[in-house]
Amino acid sequence: MLPRGLLKEYSKPLAILLRGLDMAAVVAAGLMAFYYKFGNFQLPSRYVTALAIGALFTLSVFSFFRIYESIRGKSFWHHMSVLIQAIFFVLVLLAGLAFITKTGERFSREWYLYWAMLSVSLLLLFRCSLLIFLRLMRSNRWNERRVVIIGAGDLGAKLADTLHHALWTGFRILAIFDDHPEDKPKVICGIPVTRTPNELSVYLKEAKESVDELWIALPLSAEERVKTLLHELRHHTVAIRFVLDIFGMGLFNHTVTDLAGFPALNLNSSPMVGVNRLLKAVEDRILAALILILISPIFFLIAMLVKCTSSGPVFFKQLRHGWDGRVIKVYKFRTMVQHHEPEGQITQATTNDARVTMVGKFLRKTSLDELPQFINVLQGRMSIVGPRPHAVSHNEFYKDSIKAYMQRHKVKPGITGWAQVNGWRGETDTLNKMEKRVEYDLYYIEHWSLAFDLKIIFLTLFRGFVNQNAY
Repeated sequence: MLPRGLLKEYSKPLAILLRGLDMAAVVAAGLMAFYYKFGNFQLPSRYVTALAIGALFTLSVFSFFRIYESIRGKSFWHHMSVLIQAIFFVLVLLAGLAFITKTGERFSREWYLYWAMLSVSLLLLFRCSLLIFLRLMRSNRWNERRVVIIGAGDLGAKLADTLHHALWTGFRILAIFDDHPEDKPKVICGIPVTRTPNELSVYLKEAKESVDELWIALPLSAEERVKTLLHELRHHTVAIRFVLDIFGMGLFNHTVTDLAGFPALNLNSSPMVGVNRLLKAVEDRILAALILILISPIFFLIAMLVKCTSSGPVFFKQLRHGWDGRVIKVYKFRTMVQHHEPEGQITQATTNDARVTMVGKFLRKTSLDELPQFINVLQGRMSIVGPRPHAVSHNEFYKDSIKAYMQRHKVKPGITGWAQVNGWRGETDTLNKMEKRVEYDLYYIEHWSLAFDLKIIFLTLFRGFVNQNAY
């Protein structure tokens, strides 16, 4: 049997080995692509240089994306989505470098395409195999971390239950302590709840099984008790984690960050910061430009139909809230006859709305009226994927009726979104319909990734254009 602490004991050499294997996978993919394209391994010096740069980019970008940090406790799909983003960023950097240095014409574009596809395949295959192997080890207790939980309240019970149903994370609970066990359940997930030892440091030293980590699951109000525990364990080397009791606060996209040297909990934040913001901007601009080029014949045909079948402008412009609640101007093909409403009032379209033109009815049903919003994307006002922008007056109405409604504006509004591909589009004539739309929008923001965006775009092709709720 493998030693229980094998990976912990050799963590540094294994971390170096992992980095080397990732770089080797990129180089191997380049060699395979060259052989497939040219039938030999006699690489010119420029190709050798390109492979070396690709390997170095992989090392630095993967480190920047924190690919090599411990994934214990994180989901498989979360790790894979971050890996895909990192690989995509490496490929963009390589293409950008070739463009800037004007050396792109010296390389076979077909070779670069093969290199990219093989790199993605090898890195994903290698990482999947590694994760499956690690989970196998942890589920068999070959590479586990033994934990003691202090606090048997709701937070401690929730923590223990989560670990109990996720053995693959490699955490195993040895004991659950509480200062007042008589007021708590006697057993949690098969583990007896006992009184916290008077001399906790002595217990940790004399425990039958060595304790790797001690998790404090006490309420925020127990500040003095936490300080006492930390003082008592000041000479002990066990890893101590303070699990914050924040689940009742209704937080949104919360993370921990370093604020000028002070650890800070982001209670309410946007995922579009740093490299995420750059990735999203690159994705939006490239896709929007390509789509506008591809749809230009349809775009101009619709513009002529709108102009010829009813009086008024081709585009309908409406003020809506964008990122951070800033007011933006959103474009759509006009689908209604010209009409005027009282200032500040926006009447949503309804079934058989007399204001909707014949052409407009078709455009709304097929969502083709949204095509001008790709111009908004190029302007930087919108994203291709994101929560749909609502009229300013609608936001004013719903922001006090739906909890966390305005958190939709933590990202740029989108042409399509997670709510839309799940059927929550069209008229929101009841509060429940808007609540469901907001629920899906907030889920998207909390789970955003480049892979999630691509998934939504793919689903939009099948679910997002024609919908019975659109009129």
